[in-house]
Parts: sequence; C-alpha cells; structure tokens
Amino acid sequence: MAPQSSTGVGAEAELPEYAGHYMLESCLGSGGMGVVHLARSTSGMKLAVKVVHAEFARDPEFRGRFRQEVAAARRVSGAFTAPVVDADPEAGRPWMATLFIPGPTLSDQVKRNGPMSAEQLRRLMAGLAEALRDIHRVGVVHRDLKPSNVLLAEDGPKVIDFGISRPKDSELRTETGKLIGTPPFMAPEQFRRPREVGPAADIFALGSVMVHAATGRGPFDSDSPYVVAYQVVHDEPDLAGVPSGLVPLVARCLAKEPEDRPSPDELMRELRALAASYDTQAFIPTQRTGGEPRPEPRPAAPDRPARRRWTRRMAVGAVALGLVVAGAVVAVQRAADDGPGPGGRTDKASAEILAWEAKAVAGTATAPQCSYGDGVLLCGQQDAVFALDPSDGTLLWRHAGPRSRRSAPPLLSGGLVQPMAEESDVLEGLDPSSGTARWRRAMPAHEGMESAGGMLLFTGADGTVTGVDSASGETRWSRTLQGRGSPFFTSFAGDALAYATSTSDDGFTTVTAVSPQTGAVTWEARLRGTLKPVGSEGGAVFFLAVDRLSGDTSAVVRYTPRTGAERRVELPVPRMVARAGVHGDAVYVLSAGGALDAVDLSTGARAWSVETSLSRGSGPVADGRHVYFTAPDGRLLAVDARDGHLLGQTPPRPSAASDRVPGELPEPVLKDARVYASAPDGTVFSVPARDPAAW
Repeated sequence: MAPQSSTGVGAEAELPEYAGHYMLESCLGSGGMGVVHLARSTSGMKLAVKVVHAEFARDPEFRGRFRQEVAAARRVSGAFTAPVVDADPEAGRPWMATLFIPGPTLSDQVKRNGPMSAEQLRRLMAGLAEALRDIHRVGVVHRDLKPSNVLLAEDGPKVIDFGISRPKDSELRTETGKLIGTPPFMAPEQFRRPREVGPAADIFALGSVMVHAATGRGPFDSDSPYVVAYQVVHDEPDLAGVPSGLVPLVARCLAKEPEDRPSPDELMRELRALAASYDTQAFIPTQRTGGEPRPEPRPAAPDRPARRRWTRRMAVGAVALGLVVAGAVVAVQRAADDGPGPGGRTDKASAEILAWEAKAVAGTATAPQCSYGDGVLLCGQQDAVFALDPSDGTLLWRHAGPRSRRSAPPLLSGGLVQPMAEESDVLEGLDPSSGTARWRRAMPAHEGMESAGGMLLFTGADGTVTGVDSASGETRWSRTLQGRGSPFFTSFAGDALAYATSTSDDGFTTVTAVSPQTGAVTWEARLRGTLKPVGSEGGAVFFLAVDRLSGDTSAVVRYTPRTGAERRVELPVPRMVARAGVHGDAVYVLSAGGALDAVDLSTGARAWSVETSLSRGSGPVADGRHVYFTAPDGRLLAVDARDGHLLGQTPPRPSAASDRVPGELPEPVLKDARVYASAPDGTVFSVPARDPAAW
C-alpha cells in the first residue's frame, strides 16, 4: 500500500498517513529527496521510515537510484548500520523502513559539545572501521561517509544513508560525468576518476571524519567547495589538533593514492595496539553542562561582500526544562542600551521592552508555531491553539482541538483566528479575544489548504479548488484551473493574491496568480526552471530555483508581473533543503549544513555568505538591520543583515525527549521591535529586536 498523502504544499509539508502497513506518527526530518518519519511496527518496534517526495516518485532515474539505495542498505544491514525492516521501492510513493536508532549524529554532537577526547576518538574510529569492513565485505562502497551520516548510539556508531552508494555489480549508469559526494569528505579519485571509486574512498572519508570529530573542522577547510576540491587532490591535510597517537593512522587514511591507505582490518589492528582495553560497547557521548561567554559585539562592517566562518562554537549545553501547565510566565527586565538609535535618536520604546518566556501550555512538548494578529500572539501545537499577550507572555486563552499536524501557524483571516489544523474533521473560526468558535462546519475534503486574502483555499484530489470565506465559513466559489492539475497554493503576508506553480517536462514553471475572493486568474507567467515561491515584495514575486532530482537550490529569481522582467542570481554552490526569507530586494537563504546566503536582487549579485555551523535552521526573517532564525536546540540567533556576522543568540531550550528530532523549525515572528520565537521544549519567548548582543 502506497503512502496516503493527506495534505501539503511542498516537500517539507508532506505527511503521508501510511507506508505499507506502518502508520507514520511524526516527522523526524526532511531532505531534498524525501521525508523521514517515526513509525511503529505491529509489535511496537520504533522505525524510521523514509518516504520519497511525490515529485521524484514519478522520475524513472530517481526510482532506479532509490532501488539501489534499498538494495545497498539491505546488503549491509548489521551491527554497525540501521537494519532494513521493510521497503517498497515500487510503491506509488517509494519508501524504506529501518530500525529507529536514538542518538545524535556525529555532526550535531561536535557542534553541541565540541571536539571529542582521545579515548572517544579511538572508539569512534574502531567502530567506523568495523562498519566499513562489513559494508565492503558485501561489495558496497558508501561514497558519502560524513559526520551527518554517522549516528552515535549507546552501543557504538552507526553508518546510515546509502543514497549514493554503489554496489560493485550495480548496472545503474546514470551518473556518468557527475561528481557524487560531499566535497570536504570526498577522496581525490572521486574528483579525478569518479567512475573508478572503490572501497579506499570510504577510508579517505573516514580520515576526514576523524579530523572533524577531533577538531570541529575538516583536514581541508575552506568555504568554497572548489578550493576544497583542489586541496583534497593537491594539498597535505591539516592534522593540527588530532591526538598524537592517532595522527599516523589518520594520515595514512588521507593518503592521495588509494593503494596507500589501510584496509578496515589494518585500522582495527593498529587501534588495538594503541589501546588494548578497547571496548566498542563503551562509546557513550558525554554532554557538556557549562556555557561559553557571550560573544562581544563587533564594530559595524563596511557594506561590501563578505564571506566568513563563525569560529566560535555556538552550541551551549542546558538542563531540559520541565513542562508547566497553562502559561507560567517568566519576565525579565533587560538592561537596555540608552544610546542613540537609527538616525542618532534615542529609541526609548526599545529600552522599555521586556524579555519574557511562556512555558508550554499544551500537553505535548513540541515547538509551537506562531503568528501575530489583532494585537495578540497566536500559537498552535498538535492538540491546541492558544493566544499570548505579546507584551509579557500572559496566556489569554486556550482552545483545545483534535490532534493534528500543522504545516502553518494559526492566523488571523477575515477577522477571526483560523486554527489551520489540516487533519481535523472540523473547520472553525475563533474569536481572537476569547478563543470561542464563532462558526463551525465540516472540513472540506482536501489535499492542500492555504489562507489568503480573507479566504481559505482547499485543493481537492480531483484538482477542484474551493474558496471558503474566513469570516463566515461559507463557500464562496469552487472551480478548477485548466491545465494545472491539482494546484497547491502559497501566499504571503501583505499580498492579496495566492500563487500556484506547476513544472512541465521541458523544464519551465508556470506561475499562476489567483484572486482568493473569486478564484479568477489575475496573471500567469512561464519561467525557466523548477521554481518555488518564497516571498513577495513591492509588486515582485521571489522564487528559489531547485533541481528536480536532488531538490537542491541553485539560484534566486525575482519576477515582476507588471513589466514581465525577470532577474536571476545563480548561487556558486547548490544548497540543500534551503529555506528563504525576503526583505525588500534582499533574499536570505539558509540551507541544511548551515550556509546562509544573502542575495541582493537590486544589484543581481550575492552580497555575502557565512557558515553558521547549524545542521539546519528555520526559515530566516529580516527587518533590514538583522536576520533572525532558530536552531534545532531552541536557540534564536541574529546576524547583521549587512555582512552576516553573528550579533547574538539566546540560550538553548532543547526538548526533554532526547530521542526525538524536531521536524521543520518554526520561523521567528517580528512585530513592534520584538522578536517572538518558540523552542522544542514547548516554550514561547520574546526578546528585544534592537540589541541581539544583550540576549
């Protein structure tokens, strides 16, 4: 049985109900190719189920690649990988279920807690050597071993994600001429002779992974993947910071020629000689409980393109906060800067802003999704909608509802609060002052749901779009958009239109702008590439250009319907799982791995780029001075909109459920010189927007 999609306007919003006979409980994470869900078997065993995005399920080449991933994962299932429990690569939405393994990735562990000790490094290296021995024994080359593909379980490291691995006897021949892998962890032969990559390439990657675990950086370190590629092929590795006892082994792993690298068995023999008491069962990552000093504010940088890496580790340990029922609030008066604001004036209002924190008000400790409307902060979790006083976080009301996944926060539409609970059987409009239902009706059958222009738009499975008046709950119109299949809409605050996109086989995207009040098409444009709308400002619509196969973002596009003008700015490196925010003509793109790019569409150039060290983040939001986004551990971060340097961050607020990975992170909310954000422990908090260094 193929997964049944209940709703969604994009890859991040997909939530099938089933994969085969496995009910999917929650989203663990999302990538360019698919979404990983937590599920349970009939016996109650926890599973991680990877479900392919619908748009790729129709691509024959991708199906071949996914079949190869399933076959490789099945062949290597063992003590050092996540065993495959079930899979159906031929389903309408291909899927694969593996045993769920609680624990952080090596990437996250190093970011949160810094470099590992020598003892931990020896055990990590031995565990990875054993994993590669088992992988290579069955004739598989992983080809993408990196810190984010190593899970740190209590009984030792596990190697995951065989999406680009290749069995030696594979007949798949679609990758000729392509570089497959992650440059900082690729071997020289992967750049020089990609069709001749063998098991020794994984040993080289192991050496790079060990340097990362020991130092927090790679042996070949640059912001540019092209520079990294040159260094990998021609330069000697930087092993400063690697424990002296491991340097000879790591150096051998990083030999330029494959035949000069040790085999996994040789590595294990050498490691046993280093530590006769070696025990693979003892690898348990330790957690730091102390913090680092807050970085000092930096002087204003000139307005010129910049690219830098944040050199301070940003991860801070914290004790998980307990849940407190019904909005217990902590408010702290911050010492504000009474100096002059913009234009030399003193911003007295900013000086009086309180920072506050409202503890979880719902029974489930997940990050609430919030919006601002009618003078209140509207937030939603899986089983409740609630309103907070934006000045101090006091709980104003709480409206319980059926448990439902959210792809959007509750919001004000037509003067009423729309819960945006897509999986509920009931559609209702709530009074913003009390939370009581002003109207209630049966939820229309739908595959997609969007709010725009005081209307709710529902897309049915047959492509019919229904417009429901948010103020009354009455259906105003119902129609199909000719030649658009089942259109899924996107809307943006302050824009009266809703946008649907469809991409043709010849590589062009048709963008259709629709009036939410009537369903009439206002304008239509045919633009090059697969485009994803991310914002609208000043009469223009902004898009990310994504690769149809990988989902990686390659460019930022601005289209002005009044003139038909199109401007496209290519990114120097494709960005994975990118999320974007728009302010004026600036588009800020934050991608998996932590790269943050600022693209200025007025000049047609990338203004700056920084590496934030985050594994992923929320969609960025900006106010012209700062760019704000949240991290998986609940931190709110702010960077300078002029050059990207870090200005400040709040303490982490991680979930108490350490075995759960939050799905898509909610965006911060900007309003009246405040920033509102939420965290995985269920809290909502507010800080002054003016001075992030004081957070």
